[in-house]
Amino acid sequence: MTLRTEQQLTKLGFKFGKNGAHSARSMMIVELKYLLDTFDEDTTSDMYKRAVVDLNVLHKPTEKSRSLTSRHLIDLYGLDPQLTLFKVLRQWWERDEASQPILALQLAIARDPLLRASCKVVLPMQVGEHLSREEVEAFLAKDDPDRFSAASLKSFAQNLNGTWTQAGYLSGRNKKFREEPKISYVHVAFALFLAHCHGISGQRLFDSQWCQFLDQSKDRLYELAYIASLRGLLNFKQASDVVEVTFPAITLPKETQ
Repeated sequence: MTLRTEQQLTKLGFKFGKNGAHSARSMMIVELKYLLDTFDEDTTSDMYKRAVVDLNVLHKPTEKSRSLTSRHLIDLYGLDPQLTLFKVLRQWWERDEASQPILALQLAIARDPLLRASCKVVLPMQVGEHLSREEVEAFLAKDDPDRFSAASLKSFAQNLNGTWTQAGYLSGRNKKFREEPKISYVHVAFALFLAHCHGISGQRLFDSQWCQFLDQSKDRLYELAYIASLRGLLNFKQASDVVEVTFPAITLPKETQ
């Protein structure tokens, strides 16, 4: 098994570093849903930008807010069919409308280091457990207490909590409580694909961080992978402990092979 480098993964649509779009906004699921429900799979990155900035299809009040909205949506999702991760999300977007918020979350996690880091706070929680904004702030500040101002930490924590709430991992307006996410075959297929992009194969796909994000038992992941196979998103074969997952309908760019 040869794992892909960060450079190779970046060409597929992953992003690395320390900061991300959640330093300014939450996952913007309403705006993303409007764009993907309005424009087809062949829409280019320039067309998305023109729709948001020039045509103001998202009905933002100022030119600055339109530009910022476009920038943050691109940061989170790519909005470019040349990026493999966005292309696959776009192809699977209409498979199950109820799956869209978590599907968007999965891509946002792949592209936003700040959101990806917050998984360590949210995922270990028990259903019904309370998550305060201060806990998220403390997590963000623990490695470098002087990196962010108090105001920035508060804003980041609010954005992160808002995203996890929009995706169904948290509930509540002022007080946040851990919920059990509603995971579908689309989510498992995308998680397996994200792991596949890293160069992972076989049983290790189901042990990857991308499947761990879904917070499901191994048997449930197998069950949903089988359903995804029946729906044509992937090929899934299992014989005892031997597992094979392939994506015959998806070709990765040559430079990432």
